[in-house]
Amino acid sequence: MMLAGCSEQPQPNADDATLQRVAYSHPAPPSLTLYTMVNNRTGAGGHTSLMVNASERVIFDPAGSFYADVVPERNDVLYGITPAVERAYRGSHARSTHHVMVQEIPVTAEQAQLAYNLVVSNGRVPGAYCANATASVLKKIPGFEDIQVTFYPVKLADQIARLPGVETNRYYENDSADLQVGLARNNAILNGG
Repeated sequence: MMLAGCSEQPQPNADDATLQRVAYSHPAPPSLTLYTMVNNRTGAGGHTSLMVNASERVIFDPAGSFYADVVPERNDVLYGITPAVERAYRGSHARSTHHVMVQEIPVTAEQAQLAYNLVVSNGRVPGAYCANATASVLKKIPGFEDIQVTFYPVKLADQIARLPGVETNRYYENDSADLQVGLARNNAILNGG
């Protein structure tokens, strides 16, 4: 089953110099943030990704469609996740057909750094494996061992909702149903256009 927004998007891997140039450390406490793109009509999940706020803030976007000229990617990890880039990421996925469930999980610095190490060493993820890959990463982190690996984004989100201290928000936009339109618009915003 191919999920919208959860498909193989071959992009060239960024080099080390590019990743070092855009590296961004967010001042907020360590956290993991699960994004679940949810179909507004059916309630089904369309995509799963994980933002990791550790020594550097990145988004693990397994088999994801997000792109922006100022956001380099290596092996399904997006780098340089400033507040503007995070807004663009969220806004690109929220549209008339889908909203974004955002679940922020407070973690220790050690848990966050382990999550960072796991996502940057994970490698590219095949299409439709976004929730599976994200759950598999989470399961390796102390405190998350009970996470059941699933192919269904909403089932993973339901498990995360049961963890202590999770803050859940839903983000809506009512623009074009076409993901590519949102991606192009937010790319232009990030480019200052």
